[in-house]
Amino acid sequence: MSIAKRLASQTAIYGVSSILGRVLTFLLVRVYTGRFAAAEYGIVTGLYAYVSFLNVLFTYGMETTYFRFANRPGTDRRELYDRVMTLLLISSVLLTILLALLARPLMSLLNLPPGHERYAIWIAAILGLDAVAAIPFARLRLENKARKFAGIRLANIGLNIGLNLFFIVLCPDVLAGKYLPALQPLVARVYDPTVGVGYVFISNLAASAFTLLLLGKELLDFRPRLSLEPLRPLLKYAYPIMLMGLAGMVNETLDRILLPRWLPEGFYPGQSNLAAVGVYGACYKLSILMSLVIQAFRYAAEPFFFAQSTEQNSPRTFALVLKWFTLCCAMLFVGVSVNVDLVAQIFLGRAEYRQGLSVVPVLLLANLFLGVYWNLSVWFKLTDKTYYGTYLGFAGAVLTIVLNFLLIPVLGYMGSAIATLACYFMMAALCWWLGERHYPVPYPVARLLSWLAVAVAVVTVSWWVPVADAWARYGFHALLTLGFVGLVAAVEGRRLRSI
Repeated sequence: MSIAKRLASQTAIYGVSSILGRVLTFLLVRVYTGRFAAAEYGIVTGLYAYVSFLNVLFTYGMETTYFRFANRPGTDRRELYDRVMTLLLISSVLLTILLALLARPLMSLLNLPPGHERYAIWIAAILGLDAVAAIPFARLRLENKARKFAGIRLANIGLNIGLNLFFIVLCPDVLAGKYLPALQPLVARVYDPTVGVGYVFISNLAASAFTLLLLGKELLDFRPRLSLEPLRPLLKYAYPIMLMGLAGMVNETLDRILLPRWLPEGFYPGQSNLAAVGVYGACYKLSILMSLVIQAFRYAAEPFFFAQSTEQNSPRTFALVLKWFTLCCAMLFVGVSVNVDLVAQIFLGRAEYRQGLSVVPVLLLANLFLGVYWNLSVWFKLTDKTYYGTYLGFAGAVLTIVLNFLLIPVLGYMGSAIATLACYFMMAALCWWLGERHYPVPYPVARLLSWLAVAVAVVTVSWWVPVADAWARYGFHALLTLGFVGLVAAVEGRRLRSI
């Protein structure tokens, strides 16, 4: 339990920058959906879907590779850091320049309205800066400098939020004469109304540049080392992770790329396909509450799993970690799904965005299974069989594409949500089945599936039992949520105390 407590403590610290920080960023959804029409927000949703793919290419699995090789006996961590940093720095510069040069054809390829080429240039710079920062951040995690990691992440998020509020809320309101008229001359010099949603990318770019300044000590500490022979084992380990990451991005973001292409025109009356992408993207943000927890957990768990792999009792530890991770995510799934109408009133601005709320429970459950898969995937990372992750990722990608192709014309964005759930459930099931044969861990599978079935039942009741009065409905939903949480605490709390 001392090991589990240490992991929980690390997760809590990383959660300051991951969960709390991204929740603050998540609050910007209210700003975007209040200030931009769904078609405008659809541009942001679509471009950031492509950013997810490109981010994998820019880092090509080197973070996980750095952790793996740094924990091998006899590794000179300083030399490893220098080599990986040199490699990422060179590749990031080259890829950024290439992407910027291809801005115009890329925008036309994405079927975006003309005049948005500068968005591609800004995104290229963001990707390059973030890739250079990836290994210094990984070094902080490896050295258990969670507080510094969290502080820099929060500074990045704070600046990003501040600039978004400045350009998207303050500047337009001041120019419109709503308040602070004395600032109009200053605002007129720094603000261009024609940029519009482009200020989302400008704010991100400024925050990424500021992050590199805060990582100055780690960046200045490295010495360039470029020799191909020592890099070969690193690249050999990394490329399956990169392929796995690309496949994972297919599963995570391809729906927002395929939706405007495969959705029949007029499927949603009075809405363009780009507006439908904006609605789906905004509702998808509500489901990201689950992925925030997963990301915070990953920051702590990835170095933790590698460090614990040499311990005799590590399989039992991994099983305990998965159990409590799943139970916590199940409670979050119930809490958000049951109260999604209240959550939408808080986080979604215009009413046009709320017509897609039915996808939220499906996507929350999908992200839960993604977190389960990430826990289960420890077996092929510890046995250096990362190619299995590539196979699983590509199997999920194929299923995602096929189901989106079949379901989008019939069910619209609900078809994309169902495809995401089917993909992550299949990947988790296959990963567990393969892990039982290569790296057995005593996961309590039947018990966890039973709890998930109860959670789905509670959510189903909340959606299918109509309560006309708003306050009575909120009270009913709160009772369902507290009932599920209380049941988990009553049943599993006794088992935890006995351990």
